[in-house]
Amino acid sequence: MDEIWNGFWQALELIVTLNPVVMEITIRSLSISLASVILASLIDIPLGGLIEFREFRGKRALLNLIQTLYSLPTVTVGLLVFLLLSRSGPLGGLNLLFSPAGMALGQTVLITPIMIGLTVSALRGVSPQIRDTARSLGASEWQLIATVIKEARHAVIAAVLLGFGRAISEVGVAMMVGGNIRGHTRVLTTAIALETSKGNLELSIALGIILLSISLLINLALSRFQG
Repeated sequence: MDEIWNGFWQALELIVTLNPVVMEITIRSLSISLASVILASLIDIPLGGLIEFREFRGKRALLNLIQTLYSLPTVTVGLLVFLLLSRSGPLGGLNLLFSPAGMALGQTVLITPIMIGLTVSALRGVSPQIRDTARSLGASEWQLIATVIKEARHAVIAAVLLGFGRAISEVGVAMMVGGNIRGHTRVLTTAIALETSKGNLELSIALGIILLSISLLINLALSRFQG
């Protein structure tokens, strides 16, 4: 028990003194997850708008599939992206495997179902009168989507925050696509797993506290926007 408490206090010291290793891993994790969320937002929010506003055969089945993929195992996504980015894969020529860019791409794939599904739910909650008014004023399809997204912006931002939380806390994609390379692709989750296995408890606890703090900030932001 004393070893755990000593590790806890040493972990706090690493955080307070802005230990270079801790800061490097934290900044890398934040930058990769932020890049994946930005990329996913540019793709998934408009795509969610198209799914919501267009009627087509199989729409209900597509939405059920998207909701099923909310709980998609991260190792499955990691395997899929690894195969795509490997030398024999269709995107092997981009040399993204074991790189931060490849990790961001993998996290984008991981959070895409969540962000599309939540965007559809957010847009569905907007009053139909707003849609009818926009249509009566001659709005195009994209203008209609933009108008409704603006009305549902708080719920859409909540979807983005949930996507960021999912991205920064995952380990499967980061390990399989990034390779956990020191100073290059090592992030919070993979570093915690590695340092714990090495018995370096103070560093793993410090990184765990930071990851938990980030999760807390995300939840507080979610509560604000959902409120």
